[in-house]
Amino acid sequence: MVNKAKLKKELQLLYGVRDIILDEPMSRHTSMGAGGTADLFIVPADVEELKRILAFFEQRKIDFMPLGNGSNLIVRDGGYRGALISLKGLKRIEIVSTGTEETLLYAEAGTTLSRLVDFSIEHSLGGIEFCEGIPGSLGGALKMNTGAYGGEMKDIVETIFTLRPCTHIEALRRDNLHFDYRCLNLPEGSIITGACIKLVSRSTELIKKRVEEIKASRKSKHPINLRSAGSIFRNPPGLPAGKLIEEAGLKGYQIGDAQISEMHGNFIVNKGAACARDIVNLIDMARKTVKEKTGILLETEVKIIGDEK
Repeated sequence: MVNKAKLKKELQLLYGVRDIILDEPMSRHTSMGAGGTADLFIVPADVEELKRILAFFEQRKIDFMPLGNGSNLIVRDGGYRGALISLKGLKRIEIVSTGTEETLLYAEAGTTLSRLVDFSIEHSLGGIEFCEGIPGSLGGALKMNTGAYGGEMKDIVETIFTLRPCTHIEALRRDNLHFDYRCLNLPEGSIITGACIKLVSRSTELIKKRVEEIKASRKSKHPINLRSAGSIFRNPPGLPAGKLIEEAGLKGYQIGDAQISEMHGNFIVNKGAACARDIVNLIDMARKTVKEKTGILLETEVKIIGDEK
């Protein structure tokens, strides 16, 4: 059994880490609004503090996991035994270089995609409009190779900066990055701390117009007024997962307060008081039903962690 109070005291006194919460409900930090508690919930103030935290847990062989914006995560009701390290404090953005047509932008991993889109509008930089309405952070979006409306993160990334416990920051150029569908393959244990992305000069009016088009499209297709984790399943080759779920007759199906959205088959929404068990059971039921009807086993896009209650 981990002595949580002792770990917190050590981190504060010996490592200078201030933002540590014990037994923090993950319903406060995930877009689904459900989930059990994390033994320790830590928010590093900067990359140097993150390095010290990772070294601390690595040396003590205690489980830990980095957390972005919590938009692609479900924590089971029994909670997470270890430390969840939120990167939301890593949110610096700066322009690195400006050319005639292209601009190189550096952003830390905890920067939300919505802030990046706003920044691009403010500085008349196009290329990241496809991220409008995606509720994640840059680090998670890169790890998942997030994409929509004809764009993917692999299309705009120039360099990714990663950290592994007890090591230095490593810069990985685009030519050395291996992207797949909804996946960036990185060495085991790598944590993205930031990235340089390449955007193009474009009129503010054109960027705003595209952003508004995407916003309107999402509003018409997605249940944006309810809590969700976005797409629950990856699309099988050539087959939208939402269409398979809809054709299986599952739109609107509900377990507790978790419901397969009536607007989009690949969204599960929290109608108010869903627990993680409701959500996970609904995911399992959808996978089983689609497999029985089509022979296709859907793979989850969301990450499910933690203990059963």
